[in-house]
Amino acid sequence: MQERHLNRNKYFNEQVYTTEKYVIPFISDTITVEKNLSVLEIGCGEGGNLKPFLDVGCNVTGVDLSEKKIENGKQFFADHRNENNLTLIAEDIYQSKSLGQYDLIIMRDVIEHIHDQAKFMGYVIKYLKPKGRFFLAFPPWYNPFGGHQQICENKILSMLPYYHIFPQKMYKGILNLFNEDKDRIKGLLEIKETGITIERFQKILSNNNYKIEKKFFYFINPNYEIKFGLKPRKQLSFISSIPFVRNFVTTSCYYIISAN
Repeated sequence: MQERHLNRNKYFNEQVYTTEKYVIPFISDTITVEKNLSVLEIGCGEGGNLKPFLDVGCNVTGVDLSEKKIENGKQFFADHRNENNLTLIAEDIYQSKSLGQYDLIIMRDVIEHIHDQAKFMGYVIKYLKPKGRFFLAFPPWYNPFGGHQQICENKILSMLPYYHIFPQKMYKGILNLFNEDKDRIKGLLEIKETGITIERFQKILSNNNYKIEKKFFYFINPNYEIKFGLKPRKQLSFISSIPFVRNFVTTSCYYIISAN
């Protein structure tokens, strides 16, 4: 599992695959993905999620804190036929003076890494056009791998579910016991601080004047198809309707929201 996090080209191509096959079809009945649509991705990394939009002629912008990932992205797109429609920016979105308003904002597997999500969602609404749409996907914190422990170097820890929900001292002790790198432990503990549940996410949306246009809960994350060869499966509707419990057996949530 660790290889995809070290091999950025592989990670880029996985993003391309899932966005093209699952994300764009999911959003297409709420907004038409076509030439000249303006798209912003927050936390874009190298921009793999943006490539399917660029392929059809959208005007795409990606912003990320990592200068290295942005530079990698510029290299990945260097020969793209629509390169002139692409802008990649390395900066803190709270300090940005480069961004305007967009028809579509996307964030896939990013919101669960952000501190103070309520503040963030209240802030970024200004980048959405009045009739724009905002796509977000994230793994609920309590799902089997909601702690992102799949990035662990130790193979046992990388495949062991649910232990990320143990109290912090116990969780840290387990990571230390299996000799995980200090920087990796620090990152995993930070995710423990920022992990988000379905209920808290929806409360944040309500408090910040967003309207849910569409949502899907997945028992098997669409991204698992390209990663592990597993066919995506939507969550059973009766489980999706049970607050809190649904977090434990939902590996990904897809949302389309708009400014209310």
